[in-house]
Amino acid sequence: MNFYLSAIDDKMRHKDDNPSIGLLLCKSRNKVVAEYALKGIIKPIGISEYELTKALPKKLQGIMPSIEEIETELNNFESN
Repeated sequence: MNFYLSAIDDKMRHKDDNPSIGLLLCKSRNKVVAEYALKGIIKPIGISEYELTKALPKKLQGIMPSIEEIETELNNFESN
């Protein structure tokens, strides 16, 4: 996670943007793995359990980027 946050902040973040925040979504809770994964990291990173849903909640639709938008952004990042 630290690698990705550092790369995004270095290559994509605008000077007026705040530092990126990482979010680890875990299928199940494992406190030991989470503690070791984040030990020594000074960047803001959150960790949470998740549950798959079939659709994005209506209140988040239009706010969150679509899968296609994320893929386009990643493809643009890779070509730079």
